[in-house]
Amino acid sequence: MKRREFITLLGGAAVAWPQTVIGQGTKGRRLIGRLSFASENAALRYTGRFLEGMRELGHAEGRDFEMAYGMANFDPDRLPRAAAQLVELAPDVILAGATLEAIAARKATDRIPIVVGALADPVGVGFATSDARPTGNVTGITPYVKGLPAKQLELARELVPSATRIGLVNDVADPKAHPQRREIEAAGKSLEVTIVPADVRTAADIGPAYGALVAAGVQTVVVEQSDMLLFAHDELAEQAALRKLPAVYGYREHVEAGGLISYGANLDWCFHRAAYYVDRILKGAKPSDLPIEFPTNLKLVINLKTAKALDLTISPSLLVRVDEIIE
Repeated sequence: MKRREFITLLGGAAVAWPQTVIGQGTKGRRLIGRLSFASENAALRYTGRFLEGMRELGHAEGRDFEMAYGMANFDPDRLPRAAAQLVELAPDVILAGATLEAIAARKATDRIPIVVGALADPVGVGFATSDARPTGNVTGITPYVKGLPAKQLELARELVPSATRIGLVNDVADPKAHPQRREIEAAGKSLEVTIVPADVRTAADIGPAYGALVAAGVQTVVVEQSDMLLFAHDELAEQAALRKLPAVYGYREHVEAGGLISYGANLDWCFHRAAYYVDRILKGAKPSDLPIEFPTNLKLVINLKTAKALDLTISPSLLVRVDEIIE
């Protein structure tokens, strides 16, 4: 099957090749499927970190392996079809972006190894009995850990010590968002603050959600970690600035885009590390042989330009803990 015929068959929507690849990959080369909720361009940053990791391990794209891309273009309803189409190509391994993609890939195959760059709640979604014991064909990196959402809420309260109502941008479409909301609401009771959730499904919901939070009288905001909210970093930063609301995020990418502060794992590192898992699998390891790993390098990042625009004074006790300042 030639490239043009392949794209015509799929309608050019969910899956496309970056170069000419036939069937199961060129003879002598392995085939790696890349499944993402985003578009190929939007996910390029993380794909690039993975490919960088592969090169460091001695694997060159085009020489040792080929890549196939299943992209949902920010529509979670497309993920099952994109995953199924990748599985039809019989790749040696699938690199899934996060939990949303991992669930779609696992429904499409229980045989092909699946490595996840940002896997949340692997035990809760049935991928493992513990982080050390993946039970099927899914393993990877988990940048989400119990206690992290509560720490993000504590940061929001530290930014505005007088806050009694804190908003939560809640992605109802992403399964990894649900345990975050539960933990934040429980932590809110301990801090004696009211958590005001604003539900979103797509980037188009972010503006109305912030409007609802302002109307509800919140003084600061926590933004959940989810696929959609990661890639909507520009819109989130713009809406927070427009509404003059300090916001806490889990991803550094939001602070790069003009958000105020983030606390969490480095996704660039996670996808770079995913190459180690793929390398091991290509050399014969099974996903169940590879424990799910949590990065130890949590980072606190702050954008001082944004703090100034919000007329917000950052306490010395917080500044001394910051790992990176963006100005």
